[in-house]
Amino acid sequence: MAAATSSFMVATAVLIPRVPTAVRTNCCSALPPLPPRLSTASFSSSVKLIPESRRFSLLQTKASEETSIDAGDLFTDLKEKWDKVENKSTVLLYGGGAIVAVWLSSILVSAINSVPLLPKIMELVGLGYTGWFVYRYLLFKSRRQELATDIEELKKKIAGTE
Repeated sequence: MAAATSSFMVATAVLIPRVPTAVRTNCCSALPPLPPRLSTASFSSSVKLIPESRRFSLLQTKASEETSIDAGDLFTDLKEKWDKVENKSTVLLYGGGAIVAVWLSSILVSAINSVPLLPKIMELVGLGYTGWFVYRYLLFKSRRQELATDIEELKKKIAGTE
């Protein structure tokens, strides 16, 4: 009986966590407790050391006159461009198709992201491709010129001038 009691005591001693009673909390978290919050008095006193005129000058921004756009001009330009379009149904069809494609791609990306190892593998593939692209096109001057000519040829093909 004494041997059974002592083995029970050893087993319970191993299973009881060794946390001091002052640190033990009622919540079920394995994280350590947060440090106490700093008082906001030290922050407010440091802000008060900056003169008020300088404090507000740091927050102000200037808007240049070149970047100001009148909303009326923007809408009239858009209306003129829309009136010049001959095949409006095709434009709407392409626009709707683009929105559906973005929606479907977001669903596909979220499905891929939910598979446990696939996002990390995709990151590795992306890093590998980025490294290859840098080595192939950006590292040497002659290759950068080749990339620039390839881009110009692609622009001409898209624009239809070739």
